[in-house]
Amino acid sequence: MLKKYNWGFLVILTTFLLSSLSPAFAQDTDVAFETCLAALGERARSEGVDTAIVTSVLKDTRRLQGVINLDRSQPEFTSTFADYYLRRVTTQRVEQGRALYDKHRDLLNRVQLEYGVPAHYLLAFWGLETNYGSYFGKIPTTDALATLACDPRRASFFSDEFISALKIIATGDIELKRMRGSWAGAIGHVQFLPSVFLKYAIDGDGDSRRDLWGSIPDALASAANFLRGIGWQQELRWGREIRLPQNFDYSFAGRDQKRSLKEWVGLGITDAYSGTLPLLDINASVLVPAGHRGPAFLVYDNFEVIMRWNRSENYAISVGRLADRIAGSVALTREADPDGEAITIAEVKRLQQDLVLLGYDAGKADGMFGPATRRALSRFQNANEMIADGHLNSEALQAVRNTAATM
Repeated sequence: MLKKYNWGFLVILTTFLLSSLSPAFAQDTDVAFETCLAALGERARSEGVDTAIVTSVLKDTRRLQGVINLDRSQPEFTSTFADYYLRRVTTQRVEQGRALYDKHRDLLNRVQLEYGVPAHYLLAFWGLETNYGSYFGKIPTTDALATLACDPRRASFFSDEFISALKIIATGDIELKRMRGSWAGAIGHVQFLPSVFLKYAIDGDGDSRRDLWGSIPDALASAANFLRGIGWQQELRWGREIRLPQNFDYSFAGRDQKRSLKEWVGLGITDAYSGTLPLLDINASVLVPAGHRGPAFLVYDNFEVIMRWNRSENYAISVGRLADRIAGSVALTREADPDGEAITIAEVKRLQQDLVLLGYDAGKADGMFGPATRRALSRFQNANEMIADGHLNSEALQAVRNTAATM
């Protein structure tokens, strides 16, 4: 009968009740945490994790206030594309990626042949996630996940991840003392969450263990298996840098605006070197992450696959470009301004509120400049005879604010 319970709800309810009893008892976070751990342990046993393993792990699991602080923290400013990109697609990282390709050529070619993911993409993910294994994170994974599971904000999600971590330990793939990673529970060379580990991790070196910390073959094979599992198309690249015509209508930009390559060519788009795009029967979208003054990209279905790994367009562009550079491509022909404006979270919230007031659906006023807000800003710009690139800068903020003030 235990398996019929909604365990995520029970953990949330337990935490809420404990924090609602009395001011004195609400401060006793240790009691609340221990009660939550007991519920997690009961769930783990109900899902088949050996009682001895559950007991062994839980007796040493600690609440980490620093993890809660990191989960609650937000940057004061939004990161510009240039700032994000230039910190990640560096000359050092490109050169190291090329050197590692030479070092692991046989392994990478074997993995590519088996899973259909080219070597330079695997190296790019590895480079962005842990700088090629130079830093995995030092936080005990079970402590981090238990802390987040016993916090109401995302209790259900992290309860699942905590149980998955226990199941990994139960398989014998990793010892508890070696299971360390990021504050949010990502682990190993390629920073898998435990649930992803359970579903996609592979024994790449034949030792009957899936060791994403100590085995590069395991890590790279697992990354390739994950990408294949979430839809990687081996015949496609991620996208490419392009050149837009002077009269390009920027309201056509955005991941939700898909057209065939033939249609984009008809609109005057070429590759970054003015070459003709391949007239393949595939759809693509145009992205201008730094606005009309920055680089432009045409992205394909594999771009969406990269975003299933990390839901950031800047991350996906950086993975694609780092892969290109490792494979021999030159730097961007049109770099974004490294001194671009940093916009505050509060300013983005005000922008979202103003756009909604003006009749443009900018989504929730959360201070996050995502696709909905970008699309709303583009529509505002188009209606006000501005270049409708949806780019976030002080000029766009002021234009929206001035117009909203007249309502």
